[in-house]
Amino acid sequence: MSPQLAGVLQLTALIAALALAYRPLGDHMAKVYSSEKNYTPEKWIYKVIGANPAAEMRWPAYLRGVLAFSAVSVLFLYLLQRIQGSLPGSLGFSSIDPDQAFNTAASFVANTNWQSYYGEQAMGHVVQTGGLAVQNFLSAAVGMAVAVALVRGFARSRTGELGNFWADLVRGTVRILLPISVIGAVVLVACGAIQNFSGIHQVGQFMGGTQEWNGGAVASQEAIKELGTNGGGYFNANSAHPFENPNPFSNLFEIFLILLIPFALTRTFGRMVGSLRQGYAILGAMAVIWIGFTALMMWTEFAHRGPAFEIAGGSMEGKETRFGIAGSSIFAVATTLTSTGAVNSFHSSYTGFGGGITMLGMQLGEIAPGGVGSGLYGMLIMAVIAVFIAGLMVGRTPEYLGKKIGTRQIKLAACYILVTPALVLGFTAVAMALPTPGDSMTNSGAHGFSEILYAYTSGANNNGSAFAGLNADTQWFNTTIGIAMLLGRFVPMVFVLALAGSLAEQKPVPETAGTLRTDKPLYAGLLVGTILIITGLTYFPALALGPLAEGLAS
Repeated sequence: MSPQLAGVLQLTALIAALALAYRPLGDHMAKVYSSEKNYTPEKWIYKVIGANPAAEMRWPAYLRGVLAFSAVSVLFLYLLQRIQGSLPGSLGFSSIDPDQAFNTAASFVANTNWQSYYGEQAMGHVVQTGGLAVQNFLSAAVGMAVAVALVRGFARSRTGELGNFWADLVRGTVRILLPISVIGAVVLVACGAIQNFSGIHQVGQFMGGTQEWNGGAVASQEAIKELGTNGGGYFNANSAHPFENPNPFSNLFEIFLILLIPFALTRTFGRMVGSLRQGYAILGAMAVIWIGFTALMMWTEFAHRGPAFEIAGGSMEGKETRFGIAGSSIFAVATTLTSTGAVNSFHSSYTGFGGGITMLGMQLGEIAPGGVGSGLYGMLIMAVIAVFIAGLMVGRTPEYLGKKIGTRQIKLAACYILVTPALVLGFTAVAMALPTPGDSMTNSGAHGFSEILYAYTSGANNNGSAFAGLNADTQWFNTTIGIAMLLGRFVPMVFVLALAGSLAEQKPVPETAGTLRTDKPLYAGLLVGTILIITGLTYFPALALGPLAEGLAS
């Protein structure tokens, strides 16, 4: 069997698995967020935190809950790292330096999971399981809660109430993320991923020195790392490490976990707004971009020219032989079109165009299918923009799901899509202009520029993957990427929740013969075109200086 055919079969199997899970999971999540029943463990949690799950919140109160909870999470995780040296189960590791502790705390709370440290050489069991793994659950649940609040904004009328943040947070964690993660961890253990609390073991001699491995609760963290589109690896090699990702089956299973909830949330959206066809339209737009990017990535990596590459069957540098080009390409696209950031290969070693595809996937806003929650609300923002553009073309007031898209709504949507590019391009420009940040680049020229552009693209878009080659463990990069992660995560949420509140206050607009049908393939195509054009106009000059220049020169 040729590697290309094996890749097509893997992609087909993945699509089939996602299709089988789409309906039951999507319907289950709609029931979770529409239910008025509270389970006993949830009641205990509400009692501890002093929350009333039945109390409805308007968007400012919902936003205050999101920001307050996230601020406390950052502080807790920061302090946990700073006192690691005094904690049991630290494996002898010292406390984390202030700048790196800030960067890591911001990273995991913002669902970015950018890592400027070697996991197996820095974090003990308590920080890994009690700090990082916990935030993998909670940051994902926050994203899902904000997405559901926006969906309620479309579904409700004549009210500014968007639900209860604390109830959405707890239910998303207890009823969705936790059960699936338990099943996922069992599957990964069966595949060969490790799950223990052992210490550091010397396993042999290597080039005159000793090689040491440490154990950990890897499978359980790996499951929520992928399911919650987090991405932070227990080991520095991330999902290329055999303890995290042992074989081709586990590799495909992890990709399945990455894409599972973001795609299924489109059915949840359709169910909650009372029109499954609207959910299918959003799903179609996401699927077209994802499949297109995957096919393009596989083509550019398999077709890389040169005798050495032809003998190897394509561009194999930086890729695990266990997964090959196909498994690596599918994983790379899945992880950069979502906010996962996990890697099973070295993105810096991809072809110039291949590296550009991973970068462009993040610059789209990670909406195809995007992060857990963030992908859906990002796509709905783009849907509002697309409806506005269509309204301009036909000369009528734009409407979406029975809600008028007026001046206030389009301003909020425009502010949302401007935040991330401003952070990415602004920080990249400053880093390239200053003398010190450039010293962290391993490469010069277009590839070196791509290292810095990728780092801020990954941070501001809450992805967390690294182009590698860049020494990001400096005060400059730890601080600026940390700021980019926090602003890139929470400032857009302000506009999302404000938009949700303004939509919920409207009365529904009756559908007429002139209403644009947003549940048709024509609109899905318009949505895809809008996404590509807006992203292209924003990032093309920067991409031309980096991956495009490198690709054309090779």
